[in-house]
Amino acid sequence: MSDSKLNLTRRQLLVAIGGTALTAGSSPASMLGSNPPDELHYASLADVARLLQAREISPVELTHMMLDRIAAVDGHLKSYVTVTADLAMSVARKAESEIMAGNYHGPLHGIPIGIKDLCNTVGVATMAGTKVLENFMPPVNATVVEKLNTAGAVPLGKLALCEGAMGAYHPALQVPVNPWDESLWSGISSSGSGVATAAGLCFGSIGTDTGGSIRFPSAVNGCVGLKPTYGRISRYGVFPLAETMDHVGPMTRTVEDAAIMYEAMAGFDPKDGTSSPDPVSPVRSQLNRSIEGLRVGFDRRYATVNVDAEVAEAIEQAITVLQQIGADIVEVTMPDLGDPDEVWYAIGTVEAALAHQATFPERADEYGPGFRGDLEYGLSISALDLARAMQQRAEIGGRVRAMLAGIDCFVCPAISNTARRKSTKPFELDAKEWKRLVGSDVFTKPFNFSGVPTLCVPCGFSSKGLPIGVQFVGGPLAESQILQAGHAYEIATEWHSKHPPI
Repeated sequence: MSDSKLNLTRRQLLVAIGGTALTAGSSPASMLGSNPPDELHYASLADVARLLQAREISPVELTHMMLDRIAAVDGHLKSYVTVTADLAMSVARKAESEIMAGNYHGPLHGIPIGIKDLCNTVGVATMAGTKVLENFMPPVNATVVEKLNTAGAVPLGKLALCEGAMGAYHPALQVPVNPWDESLWSGISSSGSGVATAAGLCFGSIGTDTGGSIRFPSAVNGCVGLKPTYGRISRYGVFPLAETMDHVGPMTRTVEDAAIMYEAMAGFDPKDGTSSPDPVSPVRSQLNRSIEGLRVGFDRRYATVNVDAEVAEAIEQAITVLQQIGADIVEVTMPDLGDPDEVWYAIGTVEAALAHQATFPERADEYGPGFRGDLEYGLSISALDLARAMQQRAEIGGRVRAMLAGIDCFVCPAISNTARRKSTKPFELDAKEWKRLVGSDVFTKPFNFSGVPTLCVPCGFSSKGLPIGVQFVGGPLAESQILQAGHAYEIATEWHSKHPPI
């Protein structure tokens, strides 16, 4: 395919998508500008998929373009720990041959994506953010990687994360940079996925979430993140942080794109003993259904108290938009959560110690100070304290599910503040520093305890031009409802079309 043909297609697509690069510090008025971007890398996965299916662009040229962009800007952003250029081009050539032969697999066929470096990939090291696993070459792919391979996705590389997916980074490894402002926090474990997705370094990525690790980086980087129902996407071949709370999900730039990836990733897996056997209902085909009469729960106190004023205002405005487009706003009360962070930390560190028992404490000196401290704490927890924490988690999870039973979805912040100044010691993330970064940490962990699905969607910008995320929460297996609500909100607003000036 000629460069002129590709350039013509870009212009046609950019007229259609009309996204805007937003600079940090932009005024609210400038946020509503409609100047189109000058690059295809910020197009939605769905738009690019339509061009690939119509053979108007080539998977090979598209992959070349994305690899060139990674080479040009990721040296600064540090979202990829490994770029698999040769593998990507090989898969892209195969996808091109298949599409040209009329064997189109679906909307992920030929689409360049990023894979969190927690997911096993044959022939490519899976480090899990550690040095102790830097030479680990998995013998098999994670199920989620295999599913995306079957769908025809093009793997650009492995994305950086906190050590062991906990909170602190290993001092010998890179820390992803927030593309809106390099001085700000880029999120927790799936930070590489959030940065790469928001900055146009892939069209979608795999994230994992044990206590907020899809939602925090989605919110502070300005992208969409879906944490599905626990067990809805297989964890087989995904290195665990805390197996009873780990969720795997897609991170994208639009809700439709998240639906596309979710449909490819979800489903029962006999290799994962916690995999849900329930059939996966189609979600993408339901996105454009009216939300007229959809019962959207809202607890104003929960969503606004101990929340930054600009975040609270953005959430209130999101509720107004949802009401204007037909949703019924139902007043609900979030149940007593106690201290979910304390409960989570007790369980999370014990299960992390179990996951690392082959190398810790025997090779403790190869771990960074922050994660090493987490593992040591996990080993110090008594059986009684663990049992108490497990009981508290079950109680919180049950209360949350009971609250959700009377509504179609629940709306709240994804995080109580916009991105704050990044830690001066990202390798030693203590409790005080964690509270500084996330403020009131009640918007993520209860939904890991309950195992229910949640969706983070961009819902505004602060006066400093920093993204804000709203969270849609559903009952068990209610992915369709929250994606439908998130999509309706998204197409009624423009926030998802704003991109960092990278």
